[in-house]
Parts: sequence; structure tokens; C-alpha cells
Amino acid sequence: MSFFIRRKKDENKHVKAKKGRNHSEAVGRKKDGPPRKKKKIVDEEIESDSDIENDEGAEKQAFSSEEEEEETAQEKKLRLTKQYLAKMEAHEAELQEDEAGLKDAISHRLKEELLEQTGRLYKEVADKYLPPDPGEIKVLRGHQLSVTCVVISPDSQCIFSAAKDCSIIKWNVEQGKKMHVIHGGRKGTEKRHTGHTGHVLSLAISSDGKYLASGDANKLIHIWNPDNCELIHTFEGHRGPVTGLSFRKGSHQLFSASHDRFVKVWNLDEMAYVETLIGHQDAITGIDSLTRERALTCGGRDNSIRIWKIIEESQLLFLGHGSSIDCVSLINESNFVSGADDNSISLWGVMKKKPLFTVKNAHGSQNPNSAQNPDTTQNKQTSVYQENWITSISSMQYTDLIASAGSKDGCVRFWKCGEDFKSLKQIFSVPLKGFVNCVKFSGDGQFVVAGIGQEHRLGRWWRLKEAKNSVCVIPLHKKEKEKT
Repeated sequence: MSFFIRRKKDENKHVKAKKGRNHSEAVGRKKDGPPRKKKKIVDEEIESDSDIENDEGAEKQAFSSEEEEEETAQEKKLRLTKQYLAKMEAHEAELQEDEAGLKDAISHRLKEELLEQTGRLYKEVADKYLPPDPGEIKVLRGHQLSVTCVVISPDSQCIFSAAKDCSIIKWNVEQGKKMHVIHGGRKGTEKRHTGHTGHVLSLAISSDGKYLASGDANKLIHIWNPDNCELIHTFEGHRGPVTGLSFRKGSHQLFSASHDRFVKVWNLDEMAYVETLIGHQDAITGIDSLTRERALTCGGRDNSIRIWKIIEESQLLFLGHGSSIDCVSLINESNFVSGADDNSISLWGVMKKKPLFTVKNAHGSQNPNSAQNPDTTQNKQTSVYQENWITSISSMQYTDLIASAGSKDGCVRFWKCGEDFKSLKQIFSVPLKGFVNCVKFSGDGQFVVAGIGQEHRLGRWWRLKEAKNSVCVIPLHKKEKEKT
């Protein structure tokens, strides 16, 4: 088969070669023969100058139209760019107010932090609040004996209260229900009971809400986890009842005060004892602290208030009240307020050793028959004044608002500090039944918590049977103008 295919191919080649030779011969004959005749152009036309100009104009017009198209594209690009920039400017204008507000808020916050650190922050808020409605007061009942102390969590969502029944209760503020109970034990069961076996006299919580500290009449300080109320550590070292506890703001440094006249410093990061501060001549009844590494204490019957400068290893001494000073509270780093058992409240400044202003008979009652029997009324009032000593005092820190509790008068009074802390004026009061043993402001300024009992937190001089051992949550409302 392949033979015949090759044969056929060879024949085709010969045919093509033959045709090529014939074609070349024919071409040679054409070249050698006579010249070919030219065809006449019949339809040929000669272009005029006008036609040439028209063609050139058309070309120019086409060229100009192309230029116009190019310019239009550039203009379009420019227009889109301008539109984009206009949108960006409009968007920036919309966000300008928010950014300005954010910058103002940040600047305001930084200024407040600076003033707070230097102890000069001061806000006038007392006139912005309305008198509380007694019908809105929440009464939380759970303790069997008199409530001695309360503390509020940093987020103002929970309250911790302690009482003479040796128990600690964690409350939900919004619901008014118990979240956890640390039950008290009997005396002599300290080694096997997780909790207090003596009257709990003091509470404190760190500013980050990580630690809760409680002190009792058995000279012990327990450290708890506020979330699940589990015991973390127990400090021993005081020789008398622990009457006061306070955390330094922004740290885990704990100050404790006791009837043994000593102030002790503890480091909760390492769960270790740091040092002891000595100076008071009588039982210490109150303690407070802020951001600086300082502690403010009152020494009861030694009639003194002391500011302990930890770093400088020195102390400032203040004398003013004529009787036992039972409670103190820092307003800012430069000013503080104190209450005594002579029913007086005093305002202080760290630059003066004497009170800037004192209110006498702060929780005294007035008898309407004083005009008829002045001598008898005066004697009665004097006895009332002496009984209604100031058991607790608290300030809304860095503001001009103060709350005080007057022992058995069953009343929480709110005060406004005047300019330069040279005056103290009562703005309203809230009547309660029983001994008001403690009072605290919430961090957000939305409410005040008062601990109520049938007895005084440190003794049993009187007993009010009609009173109920409870925790009272007093809501604070601002005026409408301030809300808007």
C-alpha cells in the first residue's frame, strides 16, 4: 500500500513541475512580445481646492473632537475627585461634633484625674439632688442581729453587709435579694469554721473589686473573693478588735485599725504584713484612705485625728473635738470631715491643725415647748444631744455632699460643704427606725446605703425593740434641669 502512495505522490510532483515550466515559458513569451496597451481612464475626476480644504477641515474637526473628548474625560475625573472630597468633607463635618465631644470628654477626664491625684478635685453637686422619697427606700432583711458595717462594690451592683451575728451577706442592689451568705460560727470554732466567730466590725473592698476584707472582735482579718465569697487568707497580728479597714485606692494595700491603738499596713498582692504605725493613745475608732500612700485615723478618747505619711514615715496631728472622735471620712486629699460623740461634725483642712468649721448638736431634736419651759427643755435637749452621737459619716468623694448618721435618732442627714470648706449646711434628712450604725455613698452617686440595728455597733447601752436589723438602700435623684 505504501508503494502505491509513494508512486502517486511522485506523479503529482512531476505534474506540478511540468505546469511550472509551462508557466515560466508563457511569461517569457509575454516579456519578449510587443508591449501591452494602456486602458483609458474614463471616470477619473480631479479634486478641487475646496474639496481639499473640506477634507482638511473634516480632519481638523475630527482631531478637535478627539481633543474635546480627552478634555471631557479629564474634567470628569476632576469632577469625581471633587465629589469624593466633598463627601469626605461632609463626613468629617458629621463626625466633627462627635470628635470634639470625645476630645472634650478625654480632656475633662484627664483634668479630673490630675486634680484627683493632687487632691484638688472638687465638684459642687449637693444642690443638684432632691430629698429622697421614703416610699422608695429598699429594706433588705437577712441579719439576725444589728448591722455594724456595709460596703459597696466598685460597680455599684452589689452590697456587702456584716452584723453582730458574725455573718456577711452579699446583696444584689437592683433585685434586693441575697446573692451569697457567709455564715457566722460560735466562739471556739475558729480552727474548723470558715468565717467569723466574733462580731464583724469593719468591711472594705479594693477599688478593682478583687478583694474583700473583714475585721472582727476576735482580732482577725479575713480576705475574701467578692465574686464567690471564698476565703483567701487570714491575717493575725492585732491585739484588739479590728474596728476599721480601708484599701488604698488603685492598689491592694490595706490599712487596718484596732482598739490596740495600732495601725497596720498589709500587702495583699503577696498576702504579707508590711509595718505597724504607732502614735494614738487610745482605741482607734475609724480609718479612711484615698489614692496617696496615706491613712487617716481617729483615736477615740485621745481626741486626735492623725494622717499617716507612709513614705515619709511621719504623721500629722489634728486636735479639735472636745470628746471621743468616732468616725472620719476623706472628702479629697486636702480636706476631711469627722464626727464625735458630743453630737458635733467638723470640717478640716490638712494645712490647719484646728477645724475649719464645726456644727454642734448636728443630730439633736428640738422641743416645740422650749419657749414655755426653757430650762427643762434645755436639759432634755442636752441629754438627747449626748445620746445621739455621730456613729458614722461619709462623703461623696471629691464633691461637696456629706451624709451623717446620728446613732439612736434614726436619721440620716445630708449636708452641703460651703466654699473653701468654711461652712456646713443641712439640705435634707431621711428618717429611719433604729440605730444607724453606718452609712456609705455608692460610687456612681445613685444611692446611699445605711446599716440599721437595734443596738449600737460597739456596745449595748440602749436597745430599740421596734427597730429592725436591716440594710436600707436610699435612692438619690437629681433635679430635672440637671438631668436634661
